[in-house]
Amino acid sequence: MKKGCIAAFGEVMLRLCPPGKKRFAQSFPGSIEATFGGGEANVCASLAMLGADCRYLTALPDNPVTRAFAVQLRGMGCDVSRIHFSSTGRMGVYYAEHGSNMRGSNVVYDRDHSTISLLAPEAYDFDAMLEDVSHLHVTGITPALSENAYLSTLAAVKAASRKGVAVSVDLNYRKKLWNWEPGTAKNILAGRCMAEIVSFADIIIGNEEDAADVFGIHAADTSIDSGKLNIASYKEVASALSARFPKAKFVAVTLRESISADHNNWGGMLYDCAAQTAHFAPLDANAAYAPYQISDIVDRFGGGDSFCAGLIYALNSEKYASPADAIRFAAAASALKHTILGDYNYSSLSEIETLMKGSASGRVQR
Repeated sequence: MKKGCIAAFGEVMLRLCPPGKKRFAQSFPGSIEATFGGGEANVCASLAMLGADCRYLTALPDNPVTRAFAVQLRGMGCDVSRIHFSSTGRMGVYYAEHGSNMRGSNVVYDRDHSTISLLAPEAYDFDAMLEDVSHLHVTGITPALSENAYLSTLAAVKAASRKGVAVSVDLNYRKKLWNWEPGTAKNILAGRCMAEIVSFADIIIGNEEDAADVFGIHAADTSIDSGKLNIASYKEVASALSARFPKAKFVAVTLRESISADHNNWGGMLYDCAAQTAHFAPLDANAAYAPYQISDIVDRFGGGDSFCAGLIYALNSEKYASPADAIRFAAAASALKHTILGDYNYSSLSEIETLMKGSASGRVQR
């Protein structure tokens, strides 16, 4: 791996989820599964599982629940020493209901007045938080919480830029958020704020519809709702993002075709901005794009975050740093995440490498 720590800044939440495929109405009152999750924390958890030197940066209230989160992430191998514990605010919560077949999954947010949404940029010492960091990852989720959270994210990427730290930004548009400027349409607010943040990005990452939702850059002949993607058109989407944000070296897109809540086709594209070439994965024996067929999905939450982590790991490694190998690694890592309950990707390096080699039988390893 390249010298230096990989850090991520953003909000982590308590995740409350009905067991199995139960609905909220079937589960409350009753037993529910409590874990932790959040786009940036998920990336750090995945990187830690791969053995990368990583650090999670956030702001949290100081209480036994948030300390339990820090203990968990530290136990996975992630540096949590720069978390800003505060007497202000609360830990956000999200309720996740797993879908099945034609019934989609559902998320309910309870994040108002969370610590990271209340604190202004001045509350953080980003120079100290980014000490020995070579790569910073942020997303479009945290800026969607409040003006302070947006300004803090912007301050973090500006500090990273001043220090010569590489920056990756996952657009991660959430239509249930971006409510903090009354009178401004959510996508307009997101576009304005994310344009500021993405201008510092060396790597831009998004799913199959983020560029359209945030920046109005649409993939031709694509219908997200019906799960029909014109895969080739995403090269033009990436090219347009590259032209708008010239600092970017790479633009990555996850390609999810939703057959049902239980069955998705999954892959990705990595666009090399300097070479103006697109690399897709996975590929078949004829080097044509052939997405993973993921039927019987266990948990799709965190799938995009595992893709980000896989891509960041690969690009910072010696073995998988080429664009063609990096996208193969990211696609395989994120495909495996769909088999794991919870937000975190507990897949190991050897499991990802095995899938990259084409072994997808799921045979018992003895």
